[in-house]
Amino acid sequence: MTSKSLEQWKASGHYLQWQQHSVFYRDQGKGDVLLCIHGFPTASFDWQRMWPSLAKHFRVISLDLLGFGFSDKPRRHVYSVLEQADIITVLLKSLDIEEAHLLAHDLGDSIAQECLARQETSPPADSFNVRSICFLNGGLFPEAHRPRRIQTLLSGPLGPLLVYGLNEKKFKQSFSAVFGTDTQPSPEDLADFWYLIVLHKGEKIAHRLLQYIPERRKHRDRWLKAMQETRIPMRLINGLEDPVSGRHLLERYRELIPNPDVVELEGIGHYPQVEAPGAVLSAFLDFHKKIP
Repeated sequence: MTSKSLEQWKASGHYLQWQQHSVFYRDQGKGDVLLCIHGFPTASFDWQRMWPSLAKHFRVISLDLLGFGFSDKPRRHVYSVLEQADIITVLLKSLDIEEAHLLAHDLGDSIAQECLARQETSPPADSFNVRSICFLNGGLFPEAHRPRRIQTLLSGPLGPLLVYGLNEKKFKQSFSAVFGTDTQPSPEDLADFWYLIVLHKGEKIAHRLLQYIPERRKHRDRWLKAMQETRIPMRLINGLEDPVSGRHLLERYRELIPNPDVVELEGIGHYPQVEAPGAVLSAFLDFHKKIP
């Protein structure tokens, strides 16, 4: 059984037809466009606690990436960061949007990096202009990414077999472990997240969705070069208690990025937008006040 919030989220959404697949998205508010990009293994619903406040300041758009949430989850598809960036480009073009600010998390960070790299090198004629990027916890640099053991196993050769052992109990244990000690997800949160994963038997493609991990290694230097050379504003808001991409990731960001703009969230884990939406909103709006 899903929560009323999740039901309302779906009811107010739309669908983009991309090739033979349906991609769910939400579009609300007025002003500069803000594109929110979620991570693995959840969906755009991650942003629901910040959504009403963001929509007072921006035209906010977020999609369930192909393979996630309410979007289609083709079983034999080869999922990639580059393709997800292509889908985003098509979505924005369908809405006559030429530029957008980005707020990204986890896998969404990698997609934002790809969008930036395209812009910094030779942007396609049909691409959109990235005006700023705000990163939340995610594997921006593969050497500073510490995936959970289950993620490593699922992304490896045994992944196609291991997906059949995934269940709600194991998910709740693994998922809760990346949250802060004092900001654990509620039973309702866990039920909603699990529903979004297993909808259309999405748990059976977890190993395919996790191929972004080797993609991060493949594109690491190209993405890093774009981040180091860009002139667009960037900020990292980081939950320090995150075992996957917390304090250690923030320290690496400071080492690699010129004039790093970072915000530290003590006691917060991998999902700042869920665990501390007010703090993230404040840091995000503060960042945008400084953008010309």
